[in-house]
Amino acid sequence: MSSFKKGGMFILSSPSGAGKTTLVKKISKNKNFFVSISHTTRLPRPNEKNGKDYYFISKNHFKKLIKQNQFLEHASVFNNYYGSSKKTVIEKLKQNKNIIFDIDWQGTRQIRNKNLNYRLFTIFILPPTKKELLNRLIKREKKNMKTVKKRMKGFNKDLSKWKEYDYVVINDDLKICYKKIMQVIKKKKLGSFDRNFIASHVKKLMV
Repeated sequence: MSSFKKGGMFILSSPSGAGKTTLVKKISKNKNFFVSISHTTRLPRPNEKNGKDYYFISKNHFKKLIKQNQFLEHASVFNNYYGSSKKTVIEKLKQNKNIIFDIDWQGTRQIRNKNLNYRLFTIFILPPTKKELLNRLIKREKKNMKTVKKRMKGFNKDLSKWKEYDYVVINDDLKICYKKIMQVIKKKKLGSFDRNFIASHVKKLMV
């Protein structure tokens, strides 16, 4: 990776409920790190604000932006659309800002395939156990089991994409997980991790 002071893209992905959004917010508190605020067609959760967490728009508006080629990446997730503004991201990168993305594997593939002239580092977050992930989702979704079941349905498919990422970490303890991610980022190079251990962990999660 090039100089840490120059702009770069850092993508965090995970199965729903593994903690990537919380980690993205923590990373963004570091100097010269900015969150890429996605557009989405889903309804906001009780604690979310338009323009801060997401730009909440209609499906018709989203499709119009797709036709206008306004997105760096976009994907359909749980019957809703998500997308990152191309103009906003490129402007910040030109200003040597570090951009943090909270997106799934579909968006990650799209950004990687664009071969932009900026460094790209992808990180995949795993939960410690499937039970813990379920508990986190139940708490986050205010016990809305219909939504929880829908998100758990795509769990194994999301897990299977971990091999496509530069670095994989288990979010058992938020502080430790965050520390590991920042250590890797600040080393200015790809981090090493025990692929055999992660593969074994993923296998257990898929049971």
